[in-house]
Amino acid sequence: MRALIAVVALLALVAPFGVPSAEAQTAEPQIAAASWYLVGEDGSVLAREDAGSPRAVASITKLMTAIVALERSRLTDVVRVSPGAASLGESTVYLRAGEELTVADLIRATLIPSANDAAQALALHVGRGSPGRFVGLMNDKARALGLHDTTFRNPHGLDESGHVSSARDATALVRHALGVPFIRDVLARSTVSLPGGRTFPTTDDLLVSWAPLVGGKTGHTRDAGWSQAAAAARAGVTVYGTVLGSETRGTRNDALRELLEYGLDQYRRVQVIDASRAYVTAETGYGQPDVDLVAPHAIARTLRKGTPLVERVVAPTRLALPVAKGQTVGRVEVYEGNRLVASSDLVTAAAVADAGLVAKARWYATQTLDNLWDIVS
Repeated sequence: MRALIAVVALLALVAPFGVPSAEAQTAEPQIAAASWYLVGEDGSVLAREDAGSPRAVASITKLMTAIVALERSRLTDVVRVSPGAASLGESTVYLRAGEELTVADLIRATLIPSANDAAQALALHVGRGSPGRFVGLMNDKARALGLHDTTFRNPHGLDESGHVSSARDATALVRHALGVPFIRDVLARSTVSLPGGRTFPTTDDLLVSWAPLVGGKTGHTRDAGWSQAAAAARAGVTVYGTVLGSETRGTRNDALRELLEYGLDQYRRVQVIDASRAYVTAETGYGQPDVDLVAPHAIARTLRKGTPLVERVVAPTRLALPVAKGQTVGRVEVYEGNRLVASSDLVTAAAVADAGLVAKARWYATQTLDNLWDIVS
């Protein structure tokens, strides 16, 4: 049984495989913000501007508050609101000193209407009365996540000297937060209802106006400007991005949508293993039919447009009789550089029976006559 190794260069673009298009070379967008950062789910950096500079990030901070609170307490824990938390101003859900809410309620209030009093209540609960102890846990978590541009000074994000992050770190933070099922669920909600008949809407305008938005966290203070970190998904593609320091709420919304739309447009769902294709046609001998070697199932992957792919096929060019349908006889692998994107066995598409003694004798006779003719001619 002889083996064939076939290597074919391919490009994954708008169609399953094709040639590079001008669309794949689209220039990065210019965003109305002081800094921004955009990554694909594969980790590719798609766009950036001043992405590593430490800046005030306002209530994007509350993503870390929620993460630490979840790690250090239970959703069903009951928190008694302290006067210090109830008195915290600006964006609030009007918590009253002495009232009791669950950690789950407070996380929802922290993330959906971006309540400073709820964030402070969580910090005091988890920090055993010390916001500073809780902030220390936030910074420990930031180091563990590799957020090297980030230092927290409080759990709510109000302007404070040295309380900074970056567009790059905020993007990594929202990506991690959306990987936590409870937080992902909360960030997908447009309202929150708290005990006492209080209902508050989300501060995330795009969540209710732009379908691809998965969820995110807004922020606004004088130092931070209008900012947001979020994810968007469409047709199996997910991207994560942050805009910091837009001048108005509307400008921030437009900037983030433009950034995330650009990211979504950089990817396509590509059929990298084609079940309808004969990867190799193998001979069987004795005049019996050739057999196509096929992949039993199609495989699709989400890839950045213009990604060059290399296909490696290892399969026999000749099969011994008899051949059973569905017999595994080879393999196809698709690579992006050194990274294996997909692989599949190759199986026989049809059965071929053994030729039998009469058919073999006829074949040998025909071959002998052909050889004699070649000699005399």
